[in-house]
Amino acid sequence: MGGRRKAREKALQILFQLDFCTADVGPVLNEFWSTHPTGPAVREFTEKLVRGTFEHREGIDDMIGSTLENWTLDRLAAVDRAILRFAAFELMFLPEIPPKVTINEAVEIAKSYGTEESGRFINGVLDKIRGKIGKSIELTELPGTGSSTG
Repeated sequence: MGGRRKAREKALQILFQLDFCTADVGPVLNEFWSTHPTGPAVREFTEKLVRGTFEHREGIDDMIGSTLENWTLDRLAAVDRAILRFAAFELMFLPEIPPKVTINEAVEIAKSYGTEESGRFINGVLDKIRGKIGKSIELTELPGTGSSTG
């Protein structure tokens, strides 16, 4: 298993915990690392995912919510919600990671940690988010130049 997969799995664990408490990110991360020591590369990417997801949670939740049909974010299984949040963060704020990689990793993690339907559900929601982000990028770029209009 690659380092980024391990980091995503650790991010899932931390975000799952943060979903059920009112603690700040810093103390939760410190406590997690004291009981789950890991190498610097995995730790760095885990913290990037957790801190970024937590910092942009309102916008991420709005984006996820806009793709849900007949569901609300608070009705989702907590594991699915945590996976969607960090994967949406990757799609929205880490353009250096190919969207297909983000979606595939999230689906595989969902298959391991979620319900029987989690993989398909996560795939569908993230594909909708990818589509929305792609349309947003296309609207802000001039055709053929890749430069921003504003």
